[in-house]
Amino acid sequence: MDVNGMVAEGFEPVREAFVRNFETLGERGAAVAVYRHGRKVVDLWGGTRDIDGTAPWEQGTAQIVHSATKGVAAAVLLMLAERGELDLDAPVGHYWPEFKAHGKERALVWHLLAHRAGVPALDRPLTPAEAIDPDFAAAVLAAQPPAWEPGTDHGYHAHTYSWLTGELVRRVTGRSIGAWIATEIAEPLGLDLWVGLPEAEAWRAGRVGPLKTPAENSGALRLRPKRAVADAYADPTSLTRRAYAVITPLPDENDPAYRAAALSAANGIMTADGLARFYAALAGEVDGVRLFTPRTLERARAEASVGPDRVLILPMRFGLGYMLHSGASPLLGPGSFGHPGRGGPLGFADPESGIAFGYVTNGFRTSVTADPRAQALVRAVRTSLA
Repeated sequence: MDVNGMVAEGFEPVREAFVRNFETLGERGAAVAVYRHGRKVVDLWGGTRDIDGTAPWEQGTAQIVHSATKGVAAAVLLMLAERGELDLDAPVGHYWPEFKAHGKERALVWHLLAHRAGVPALDRPLTPAEAIDPDFAAAVLAAQPPAWEPGTDHGYHAHTYSWLTGELVRRVTGRSIGAWIATEIAEPLGLDLWVGLPEAEAWRAGRVGPLKTPAENSGALRLRPKRAVADAYADPTSLTRRAYAVITPLPDENDPAYRAAALSAANGIMTADGLARFYAALAGEVDGVRLFTPRTLERARAEASVGPDRVLILPMRFGLGYMLHSGASPLLGPGSFGHPGRGGPLGFADPESGIAFGYVTNGFRTSVTADPRAQALVRAVRTSLA
């Protein structure tokens, strides 16, 4: 397997793990990048740019990262709070009056980030065309009765997080969340990272699709969830299934119209380097740019929701917009914070070690929070630091 790029001395285990993902886990095309204390120490890519093609993955090839987008969206709200434009402890309805319907006036801004807002599902799912219409989707979400009293419990807002964060940013700044990310995050850091892919950059993004590994085909490593989790995903009336079916039918993730929309829960498109460099700038300084003050960094990764998640069922730990290191979502260490994308992608930072990590792929597996390819790379980083 030909792998391109570089690894700094001491990080050779990451290259070895990256190659093994192609050899044993059926990787089709992927990239991984790692920064340490703001300096790039790993930048690797290999395979094909398209899940269904033969053109090689090149430096700068970008891919959709599913829920890894949420970590970028969370940074917008936290940076607005840091600048005094948004109060995390204020009611959402202060900025978005229509959202107060059906008892949601108790929902606070930080509840949105910690998955405590109570609206992970909709009584009527949105079509793909409705989902990319920000006015329509926000109106439907504002009118939705909560599944629980906001603030009293937590459940993963897999898709509704898009319109919760997007509409709040639009009300506060007058700009779409994608435009804010482009000018305030991506441009200062030179990131190949978009939430709402511009037409001029569409050529950078590869085609994505489901991936079956040899191990899965043989049954050796097939996902075996706990019974309660399996039952929740199998029951079409469960909150779990309804949360993941907010957009029905599933959108075509290779459709240019879908990729051009700013869905801050699910359709960010970025390179591995863009994702890793973003997290490096959350945890510290990168080429003179720092996105979070130390105080904001600590608030972002302070535990805000813990215990069995009403949607994911498993015990989870969330900060403000970020998954925290746990058995269900293992990162590098106890202080790590970040976000996986369903089926593979992963971005996180570990301030204690100075590590920032980004992994993107064109092949999505059945995993939700702990893809074996990403986890193999994380273990290799840990080995490199030993």
